[in-house]
Amino acid sequence: MNAIFTDSPLVNGNDYTFDGQGDQYWDGLGSSGSTKPHPMMKIKSSGTFTDLVVKNSQQQCFSFGNDAALTVSKVTVDNWHNTDGFDVSVSDLTIGDSTVISQDDLAINNDSNMIFQRNSYAGGHGISVGSITSDVTVSNVQIFDNTVTDNAQGFRIKADATATGSTVPAMYCSGNPVTGCTDYGVIIDQSYPSTLGTPGTGVVISNVTFAGTNTDSIASDANEVEVNCGSGSCTSTWDWSGLKVSGGSGPSDYSRIVGYTV
Repeated sequence: MNAIFTDSPLVNGNDYTFDGQGDQYWDGLGSSGSTKPHPMMKIKSSGTFTDLVVKNSQQQCFSFGNDAALTVSKVTVDNWHNTDGFDVSVSDLTIGDSTVISQDDLAINNDSNMIFQRNSYAGGHGISVGSITSDVTVSNVQIFDNTVTDNAQGFRIKADATATGSTVPAMYCSGNPVTGCTDYGVIIDQSYPSTLGTPGTGVVISNVTFAGTNTDSIASDANEVEVNCGSGSCTSTWDWSGLKVSGGSGPSDYSRIVGYTV
C-alpha cells in the first residue's frame, strides 16, 4: 500500500503513473478470491489531490482517510475486473473530472457529504452505494454530470441481507448519461450477496432522487429498473422524474416511485 500523508493543501502528481503490477494477483474474483494487497493507494490528506494515473492495482485502488474536506480531481484509474476504483468510507469528499476504466464499483460504503461529478466511468459494475453493512449511514450523496459507459448497471444501491441498524437517507442524481448497461439500468437490492433474492429489513433507504436529465440506454435483454426491498425498509416518496431508461424491460415493485414509468 502507498499511503500519502501531508499537511500541504495541494498534492499534484504531475501526471505520474503508479503501476501496481496487479496482473501477478488477478483471478477475476476480487476480494472473494485469493488474498491480495489492498488498497493500493491510501490518501490521508485534506485539501486537493490531483493529476495522477494509477493502473493495475491488486484489489481496491483508492481508499481515503481524510479528516477534513478533500477534493480529488484529474485522476485516472486503469484496472481490471473486481478491483474497486474508489472505495469511499469517509465524509466531505469530492471526486471530479476523473476517469475510471474496466473494473468494479465506485463503492460508497459509509459516507456523508460525498460529491461525484464530471467523471467518466467505463467497463465495470457502475456507480454503487454499498454494499451496506451493519451500523453505518450513507447520507447526502450527490452524483452529477458523469458519463457511465458499458457497465453492468448504471446506478446501484446494495445492502447486505443480514445488515442491521443502517440508513441511506439521501442519494441525488442529475445529468448522468448512461449507455451500454448489460444487466440493469438502476438496481436497488437489499439481498446482497444474492441478486434479487430474499431482502433484509435492517437498512432503511429513503429519498432516492433522479432530477434534471439522467438518460440510461441499456441492452435489450437487460432490466430497466429493479427495486428489491424488505418489508418497511424502503421509505418516503422517491422522485424519479429525471430518469429515462430505454432498451430493456422489467418493472419495479416499489410503488412510491413517482415521475417514472417503465
